[in-house]
Order: sequence, then structure tokens, then C-alpha cells
Amino acid sequence: MRDGYMPSDRRYVAWQQGQRDAPEDIDPQLRPWLGVIVETVGRGVDVRRARIVSEPVSDYIRFEHHVTAGNVAAGESVRWLPRRQASDLALPGNDFWLFDHSLVVFLHFDGNGELAPDGDEEVNTEPAVAKLCASAFESVWERAVPHAEYRFA
Repeated sequence: MRDGYMPSDRRYVAWQQGQRDAPEDIDPQLRPWLGVIVETVGRGVDVRRARIVSEPVSDYIRFEHHVTAGNVAAGESVRWLPRRQASDLALPGNDFWLFDHSLVVFLHFDGNGELAPDGDEEVNTEPAVAKLCASAFESVWERAVPHAEYRFA
């Protein structure tokens, strides 16, 4: 839900310097997350990611959109929702991952987008929290545009 993450990320820095289509953008051997997605989707698990972004988009979101091709190729379904279209949705205050509609992992970042120094994640199994996050995600997912169709405003 942020417009920028981890500005110190070496891949983002390289992208800012004009490096595009680096092998690690799409190769699961060089980008371990993609290997996780390939394996997970291969077991029949649906992996969906929704991104809420301000428009016009930030440079970081342009980078994120560029490298998302690797995520999609690995089997992840990704959609984009312009922030203006999310104003009437109830959303949690932090980015999160929801697993099996029962376990939520909240990610915490500092004001500059780096992982928070006091712990970057919080695991929560409270049914009400999982229900809130599932409902919020589905609301965003219904409105969001599939990656292949999303164009920057």
C-alpha cells in the first residue's frame, strides 16, 4: 500500500541507473521469491497480490511494475488499484500477507520505506483480524486491474 519500499534495494538502485531486464528480474534461481512462487503454485495454491498505488505513480512503482513480469511468469496473480479508487474501502494500516484465510503477517516499514528497525513483521492468528484482512483484500481485488492491463495514469 506504499508508493515506495526499501530505496536502498540494490535492484531498485540498478533500475534507477537504467539497468532493465536483469536476469534476476525473472530467473527463480537468482530471485528466490520467484522459486517460492513456482513451487507454491505448482502445489495448486493460488498466490494473489494486490497493489494500491498513487497516480501519477512514483519511480519505485514504475520499478515494481517492471519487475512484476517475473512474478506473473512464476505464477503469481497481480492486480493494481489506483489509490483514488480505494477511498471508500476499509483497509488495515499496514501491508500484509494473508495465508489460508487464518494467518496474517503484517509488514512494518519506517517513514523512508525501509523495513522497520524494531522488527519487520508481526504474525497474527486472531480470527477477527484475518477476517478483516480477507475482506479488505477481496474488496481491492474486485476493483483492481490485472497486471497485463494496468497502464500508468
